[in-house]
Amino acid sequence: MQSPTVTVNGRELPLSGVAPHTTALDWLRSSGLLGAKEGCAEGECGACSVLVARPGLTSPTQWTALNACLVPIAALDGQELVTAEGLGTSRALHPVQREMAVRGGSQCGYCTPGFVCSMAAEYYRPDRAPLPEPAPSSDGSAPSDGDHLHGPNGFDLHALSGNLCRCTGYRPIRDAAYALGRPAADDVLAARRDQPPPAVPGTRLAGGGAEFVRPTSLAETLDLLAARPEALLLAGSTDWGVDVNLRAARAALVVAIDRLPELRTFDAGSDVLDIGAALTLTEVEELVQGRVPLLSELFPQFASRLIRNGATFGGNLGTGSPIGDTPPALLALDASVVLASAAGEREVLLAEYFTGYRTSVRRPGELIRAVRIPLPQPGLVGFYKIAKRRFDDISSVAVGFGLDVEDGVVRRARIGLGGVAATPVRARATEEALTGRPWDDGTVLEAARVMATEGTPLDDHRASAAYRAAMLGQALIKFHARNRAPQEVGA
Repeated sequence: MQSPTVTVNGRELPLSGVAPHTTALDWLRSSGLLGAKEGCAEGECGACSVLVARPGLTSPTQWTALNACLVPIAALDGQELVTAEGLGTSRALHPVQREMAVRGGSQCGYCTPGFVCSMAAEYYRPDRAPLPEPAPSSDGSAPSDGDHLHGPNGFDLHALSGNLCRCTGYRPIRDAAYALGRPAADDVLAARRDQPPPAVPGTRLAGGGAEFVRPTSLAETLDLLAARPEALLLAGSTDWGVDVNLRAARAALVVAIDRLPELRTFDAGSDVLDIGAALTLTEVEELVQGRVPLLSELFPQFASRLIRNGATFGGNLGTGSPIGDTPPALLALDASVVLASAAGEREVLLAEYFTGYRTSVRRPGELIRAVRIPLPQPGLVGFYKIAKRRFDDISSVAVGFGLDVEDGVVRRARIGLGGVAATPVRARATEEALTGRPWDDGTVLEAARVMATEGTPLDDHRASAAYRAAMLGQALIKFHARNRAPQEVGA
């Protein structure tokens, strides 16, 4: 293996002597690049945002915004980064920087470099295109402005959902985003999208009694895990990175699996959807293209775009957190996980995967290779997340619904719950109370009372046990109100 290096703003910089747990943010700032800031150290504020050249779905390379405070710099060995300093200078502002400046979007300026990088990622999104002119209304009134989260230039404001302005100056930031045109013909970063991204090399970085290893194949990874089953598996680092920063967690051996080709597959068959465990949630969202309506409801509520650019199904399930957002949705879809080890593979229903708080049936030496969603999917689906903030927050309660209703009768019900027990759970008593019954107010109210007793919710700083129980019942009532049987509509 070659000595680890990272290319930053066009310069190749060595990683020799860097401790394996060092974050990209700390390394950048120690290298004199002070634009990226630490605001929260847990991926919630976006002040540390940087651009990374990653494989694209509509172009060979796509500039992807990531939280530099969470990603170990070792995980970016051989890769290309661009910081706010690399976008432009005070004498030659980048178009994003110029719009932020002239429209007063910088405010105090602390968060501005992170906003600029996240905004630049959306600016360079290959399929971003101006929205069509709104059609005139039939009654002669003014045409609607459409979705307020998408600008006339095609800018998706969700791209900035993980960036926090401490001065609450969001309007001028939005105005700057919506004023951006297309990249110029001589834009170097735009042209870079037409070339393949850097190859991902094998990496080994050691120091201070710790080691970071990136194998180049699944077979090599499984052999390593067989010899060192205590190794920490690293994908997007959106969970582990928080532990490193806030709890000073250190692992003797970290094994990066986020770029393994065997874990980045996607297969849409006639009876199953097979999703590689190391595909980021953003990539899954783009690959699925609305074919899984329940996931389409889930993704916008899962943290922020910055986090979804790194987070994976494998990581969310592998940590075993009872408040992860993907398990309730996947439970409602009757999904399973494919576990791989040096001895072979096995498939386990997700409903049988979790065994206790942050524990599962996954054996030493095993990893999650893929998530499988059976087809066809339920006819009625929904995802409800109760949290203190609408976006970019941890759920107090999360509920995934997957029901089949035929002739006004519930034929099949799958309901996944998060935040109400030591593990994500199926609401089996509620499912039983619904199955075979009319999909009407009486059934739903009765089942809602049952659902309020599911799990073993606790009192904590996010919500009381009583509130969580109440929200379970209300989630079912709300879901029914939005998905009434045809004979109920207009009754």
